Amino acid sequence: MEAFQWLKDLFTTTDSVAHIALLYAVVIATGVYLGKIKIGGISLGVTFVLFAGIVAGHIGFTAPLPILTFIQDFGLILFVFMIGLQVGPGFFESFGTTGIKLNGLAITTILLNILVMFACYFIFFDTSNVCNLPMMVGTLYGAVTNTPGLGAANEALGSVFTDNAPQIASAYACAYPLGVLGIIGATILIRYICKVRLEKEEDELNEHEGVKANQKPHKMHLEVTNTYLEGKTMLQVHDFLNRDFVCSRILHEGHVSIPNRNTVFHKGDQLYIVCTEADAEAIIAFIGPVIQVNWEQQDQPFVSKRVLVTNPKMNGKSLASLHFSSVHGVNVTRITRQGMDIFASSSLPLQVGDRIMVVGPEDAVDRVANEMGNSIRRLDAPNIATIFVGIIIGIIFGSLPVAFPGMPVPMKLGIAGGPLIIAILIGRYGYKVKLVTYTTTSANMMLREIGLVLFLASVGIKAGANFFETVVEGDGLLYVMTGFLITIIPILIVGPIARLYFKFNYFTIAGMIAGTYTDPPALAYANSICTREAPAVGYSTVYPLSMFLRIFTAQIIVLFFCG
Repeated sequence: MEAFQWLKDLFTTTDSVAHIALLYAVVIATGVYLGKIKIGGISLGVTFVLFAGIVAGHIGFTAPLPILTFIQDFGLILFVFMIGLQVGPGFFESFGTTGIKLNGLAITTILLNILVMFACYFIFFDTSNVCNLPMMVGTLYGAVTNTPGLGAANEALGSVFTDNAPQIASAYACAYPLGVLGIIGATILIRYICKVRLEKEEDELNEHEGVKANQKPHKMHLEVTNTYLEGKTMLQVHDFLNRDFVCSRILHEGHVSIPNRNTVFHKGDQLYIVCTEADAEAIIAFIGPVIQVNWEQQDQPFVSKRVLVTNPKMNGKSLASLHFSSVHGVNVTRITRQGMDIFASSSLPLQVGDRIMVVGPEDAVDRVANEMGNSIRRLDAPNIATIFVGIIIGIIFGSLPVAFPGMPVPMKLGIAGGPLIIAILIGRYGYKVKLVTYTTTSANMMLREIGLVLFLASVGIKAGANFFETVVEGDGLLYVMTGFLITIIPILIVGPIARLYFKFNYFTIAGMIAGTYTDPPALAYANSICTREAPAVGYSTVYPLSMFLRIFTAQIIVLFFCG
């Protein structure tokens, strides 16, 4: 047996680096593999790491508490910061006319979740026990399947309970499985309550294209027939029409050229125009009819080339400030950003990672490509410096104390709220201070998932020591039942209102519910019953604000009511 003493020591010497690394590797790998198992087409995903950690902690496979706490907090910081970077670019844009309504419904749902939690607390639990309300907070975040909120609540509890803070991850674990099922089940129930026919909903989406008409580029060939334009420059036409468009080529008397602001229009000229769909009709009415043009019959060869913006110096510069037509003799007609084609408005700021469509002589297009960077290899490496600069600022910002009357301790946004807000701001406005925030989707997901599994494993291991006493001998079944109520009651109130009063498409409502609960399995269900992008649009519209409020309200509840 002594020959295997080294193996025994590896599993039992809790303060060795090898043991701690092995612990996390075993818990995370086991949780991820088990999380892929589907029951009724639904899986718990990486959240199963929490349950694997609970089992490990229960059997004594653990690590020193300071180590667990450090890895838990660092994982949480990494997780919420990468979420903030991801949602930042679209956070403020989500408050359009439709976005305000959807976000208003999401806010209502979040407040109802909290109200139902408090109602369950006063009805079913002993309010004289100071541990019961924190445990209900854990139940709340399991019911709404929001792990960052659990982390924020856990951190805030450390400020309120100096010793022996309640292990709210136990209540979270009780409520989470039925939370996932409840969200999908309540979404299905809304369909029958409101007598929704999926085929009709799909037809309505086909009639109303989901892409914004004021962003989607529209290409057309026009002939100048308006006699007013004779002798007018491109700039004068722009100013008079008051519509933004790009003329990438002009055919005049058999000669094709790249126009600039000083190019003079003549009756009979043939133009290649790119504008937004919303402006196309007005431009046609002013300039002339749509025609067919064979641009191959030209005396000067032109090319159209997609150029990748990878030069950090281009980050935040508007198209107008780069003077493509006057300096290089080329035009930029459209931009592809995060998979979406956007019209190249003169005021649009470039971001690293954009792909711009450049039209002009081949040598000029190549010069623009060199100026933009056009290096895929440069984008493969994440901007690590920006990430950690943001984390530094986020931790400092989250540590600022703000005192409120009636609160036992000053409120802080903490290591969850601070980095989240800073990441959102950097993701949206980082280019203004020369911070390159572009990160490939795969790199963002990798860093985010690493942070999440480190957090879940740590929380599970810490909760595991007392989990079975809490659940089996304590109020475990009560957490399951109250968590289910917290999940479905707000959905069954807000869903019919969104459908019957605001007349939203059912698929948009399903996406909005999934985004409000930040629940990917619910989004996967919504996507599976719809061939359009409506669920994803609803999800992405409310997700940024919902994630922020879930984290923020977790700390508010703990600091105001759990003291």
